[in-house]
Amino acid sequence: MNPRLDLLQPYPFEKLRALYAGVTPDPAKRAISLSLGEPRHPTPPLILEALNKAGGAFANYPTTLGPPALREAIAAWLARRHGLPGLDPGAQVLPVLGSREALFSFGQTVLDGGKPGATVVVPNPFYQIYEGAAILAGARIHCVNALPERAFAHDFASVPADVWSRTQLLYVCSPDNPTGRVLDRAAWRELFALSDRHGFVIASDECYSEIYFDEAKPPLGALAAAQVEGRDGFPRLVVFGSLSKRSNAPGLRSGYVAGDASLLKAFLLYRTYHGSAMSGPVAAASTAAWNDEAHVRANRTEYAAKFQRLHPQLNAVLPCAMPEAAFYLWAQTPIDDAEFARKLYAEENVAVLPGSFVARDANGLNPGRRRIRLALVATQSECEEAVARLVAFTRRLSEVPAPA
Repeated sequence: MNPRLDLLQPYPFEKLRALYAGVTPDPAKRAISLSLGEPRHPTPPLILEALNKAGGAFANYPTTLGPPALREAIAAWLARRHGLPGLDPGAQVLPVLGSREALFSFGQTVLDGGKPGATVVVPNPFYQIYEGAAILAGARIHCVNALPERAFAHDFASVPADVWSRTQLLYVCSPDNPTGRVLDRAAWRELFALSDRHGFVIASDECYSEIYFDEAKPPLGALAAAQVEGRDGFPRLVVFGSLSKRSNAPGLRSGYVAGDASLLKAFLLYRTYHGSAMSGPVAAASTAAWNDEAHVRANRTEYAAKFQRLHPQLNAVLPCAMPEAAFYLWAQTPIDDAEFARKLYAEENVAVLPGSFVARDANGLNPGRRRIRLALVATQSECEEAVARLVAFTRRLSEVPAPA
């Protein structure tokens, strides 16, 4: 058995199930979950129609590289969305089975755990796949905390030079899960300079890039930032995108990796042995999704309406900054986050994710402590009901006298 498996921490939702063990929520109140970032807006019909129409392709083995039509659709979308002229769909784009598996397997491709002190730098809080990828590749992680006093911007300049010198991979999430922070051009310029100086690879997780609230201000992507900085060929940079959030199709398991052609060549080799080929029907459905933007704009409009209505209500009792993008609120709790989540579930039948479950102790603190992550993925009415219960619950907490 791989001894590194014993080093993995329980997944956040395993911790949540353990937290709720033995709790029977009020049966008079319908269950509403804001804990899991699973889009629950309807999957667009055009995706389902394309999937059904291509059903005959299940009779054929798919290729790891994917059909040209899909790679061309992804490249064309990246060019439209991020202004990337000349992106090569044959060498700079690779379809993947959702960003989650790709973020993990990319770590296995680029990390050399045999080198002393092999390190992966991660944001904190973070998507736990980053940590798992590092550990199973034989590397350690170094956390960079996202703190409210910096408006949740990560202080990469605070990472010691000796850590950067042994760093092989940096995971970045922009828009960030769970804070909703978006890296600007200056932040990307800083990271590119660090990568040039120390030689590490940047993996930019952009699965939330299409959930934003101002049509005139789409989040800046890493490839676009590299383009304007004159970084031809995107050296040591790859980005990961997905149809899960953009197109409300998490079960499709479809996404892309794009960027440095030399890294994608090695990644393709790894994936050929790993068995990560996308089926023909899923590729056809994905092509249809990447070629259509109307359903994406409609999806954003629905999220924007929820955040516009519900953020002020929640912020009045649980301080939470309006995110720049993504569908999370990162709210401060008046008591321990796990205790808050457990009591809320028991009294209101509303599930939220304790912030400490998605963060690690680093530099003397856990930046998720006394915070909860709320995913506003349910219908407008469900989210309104859940937030109303949250507000009422929090106000009741404040009325309880402190123990003598």
